[in-house]
Amino acid sequence: MTSTAEQALRRLELTVTRRLDGLLHGAHQGLLPGTGSEAGDSRVYVPGEDDVRRMDWAVTARTTIPHVRDLIADRELETWALADLSPSMDFGTADTDKRDLVVAAIGAIGFLSSRMGDRFGALVLHDEFVHRMPARTGRPALYGLLHSLMDAPRGSVVDDPPDLAEGIEVLSATRRRRGMRLIVSDFLDAQPDLDPDAQRPWERPIRRLAARHQVLAVEVIDPRELELPDVGRVAFADPETGNVREVHLSPKIRQAYAEAAALQREGTRLALRRAGIAHLVLRTDRDWVFDVAQFVLRQRRMSHLAHRRAT
Repeated sequence: MTSTAEQALRRLELTVTRRLDGLLHGAHQGLLPGTGSEAGDSRVYVPGEDDVRRMDWAVTARTTIPHVRDLIADRELETWALADLSPSMDFGTADTDKRDLVVAAIGAIGFLSSRMGDRFGALVLHDEFVHRMPARTGRPALYGLLHSLMDAPRGSVVDDPPDLAEGIEVLSATRRRRGMRLIVSDFLDAQPDLDPDAQRPWERPIRRLAARHQVLAVEVIDPRELELPDVGRVAFADPETGNVREVHLSPKIRQAYAEAAALQREGTRLALRRAGIAHLVLRTDRDWVFDVAQFVLRQRRMSHLAHRRAT
């Protein structure tokens, strides 16, 4: 009999292939526009047509005839995902948990990239370690990776857990070859700074990562992280520390909470914008497939308009 996890993965694959098939195809066939970024064969230099910056000086010295080295397009890329499975991701008050959206986002990119033959690997922030799952090609390897994410136990309170900045540093050092990097997290800091213009702890590492790779940041949020309901006295438990505190949700407290949450989210948006990172927001109370499709279409439209202006 097929297990519950296997059925969930099959439904996820059907959802991706039926509703998203073709939208992301070709979206990351190379980081830089143009002929490509991998070195190819050398040929004779053509004045006025070839870029002198691609001059192959070794061949030119041997033959005494100017040669340039062609560039070939990156057709098989290596995609790496950073999955945040810290205790704050085990929260959800709507249709699903934030953890389920992490698996859905990684599965969507994984299934679409596997159709193009890309290798797919993942780093997982869980408990006190950054777990590494090697990059492999094929559906069986992707199924195994998603199974590991779904079967991972709920996050527990640990003394010194790795934060998002540390995870991004490990992701940046994993493989040097250019490709796509996916970061799925709620981007909640242990000590949040409510100044939207302040630099986030993970901002500098993610900026260095974006200097070499194509990076997509997927922010996962729950509606109760943005505003609180009018339900009177409630006991709040911090999943990261285990501390419990009772709070009476008066209108004043609810308004202050909503304003603080809005400032925190705006700070995340501005930090990703300063780093030049594509930013996708997924909510537990929305159709994540629709949000992914709208994001892809918007990115392609912006790219097309930028190309027209450049032309």
